[in-house]
Amino acid sequence: MATRSKFAPLRPLNLLAGLIYCFLLLPTLIVIPISFDGSGVISFPPLQPSLKLYREFLLDPSWMIAALHSLIVAVCSLAIALSIGVPAAFALGRRVFRGRSALSGLFIGPLVLPTVVIALGTYLFFSYLHLTGTIPGLVLAHAAFITPFVFVTVSAGLRQVDPLAETAAALMGAGWFTIFFRVALPQLWHSVISAALLAFLMSFDEVVIAWFITDATTVTLPVKMYSSIQWEVSPVLAAISTLLTAVSLLICIVTYRIQSAEPPST
Repeated sequence: MATRSKFAPLRPLNLLAGLIYCFLLLPTLIVIPISFDGSGVISFPPLQPSLKLYREFLLDPSWMIAALHSLIVAVCSLAIALSIGVPAAFALGRRVFRGRSALSGLFIGPLVLPTVVIALGTYLFFSYLHLTGTIPGLVLAHAAFITPFVFVTVSAGLRQVDPLAETAAALMGAGWFTIFFRVALPQLWHSVISAALLAFLMSFDEVVIAWFITDATTVTLPVKMYSSIQWEVSPVLAAISTLLTAVSLLICIVTYRIQSAEPPST
């Protein structure tokens, strides 16, 4: 009875949290059936169930080019973020040296700054370097934006890995690179994959930084969606939003399954 009374106050809070979650999820749930309406207008419920909006999206070259730009930028920036974030997380997590806290703060800093501040600073700096309106500039900007997510995710996974195997490898004469690639990295595969999926999603869906950096020739899919809303709310946006939601949900499910998997035993 004591246990039941102890957790009884949590039930109204759980109910309230569920109602708030449903309220936040409702707009997304409404967009999904709207995307299957072929009447040419935004209506709920759909007047003419059809895949017309998806066909228009896939057959429109401007939308396909924007999606291709987003994919290229996300893949390239992810490669850079993994190349920097994973080794940095391992080095700062396993080594004790002067300036370690400052370097950790440098990697985590972009997470606490407003995105618009990062976007403005990136735009001013890249304008000086003539990188605005270019795919390489957008790749570098997104890589700087998503690297902290890789760093934090891998650092969290590293705390759950026993350093005993790394110590044993060092005692047997293994070098720094051997320990990292052959001992530590195989134990961090679940964290690295989770970080990669999260970082890819963050880059592909990012709009604020891309809005500052891109131009008409390098526009990404989120930027094109936001731009089209300013002039006309096209029903095609419902189909694109549904596809992006499906991809995001799939990545979240895969990430959850990977994070819930047991790390390999050492």
